[in-house]
Amino acid sequence: MKAIGLALALALFAAGPVAARDYLKQERAQSRGFSPGVVTEGGRIVWVSGQTGLIDEQGQSMAGNFEGQARVIFRAIDAVVKRAGGSIKDVVTITVYLTDPRLIDPLMPIRREFWPEGNFPASTTITVHSLPAVGMMLEISAVAVIGDK
Repeated sequence: MKAIGLALALALFAAGPVAARDYLKQERAQSRGFSPGVVTEGGRIVWVSGQTGLIDEQGQSMAGNFEGQARVIFRAIDAVVKRAGGSIKDVVTITVYLTDPRLIDPLMPIRREFWPEGNFPASTTITVHSLPAVGMMLEISAVAVIGDK
């Protein structure tokens, strides 16, 4: 019995790593920068707190600059996941909080910058009355899965 288990383990190891994520794609969803679903199996889960982009990495204010805030946020998500051994490519779902529903369209091309291969995370967008600071236009939380099946 041990020999069978060892042989199976060696066969799986020899087959090489298998992605821990399977992106369920759909044409309209791809054009909007998200996947309708992402299937995961195994891996290490990283729960990323809501990130904001009111101040960029150089200490410059991004108040009122939606695209600037979005890029700062996605870089911050990438940095958190990198601390756990992955990258933004490992993000499987995001929750976006917007202060104005008209901001969803300008967000789509920015998502494509961070997931250029089209393996977009699943996504939920919620419009809120306001966020914790004046000039803050969005906040994004994320979940990443790092590792193999």
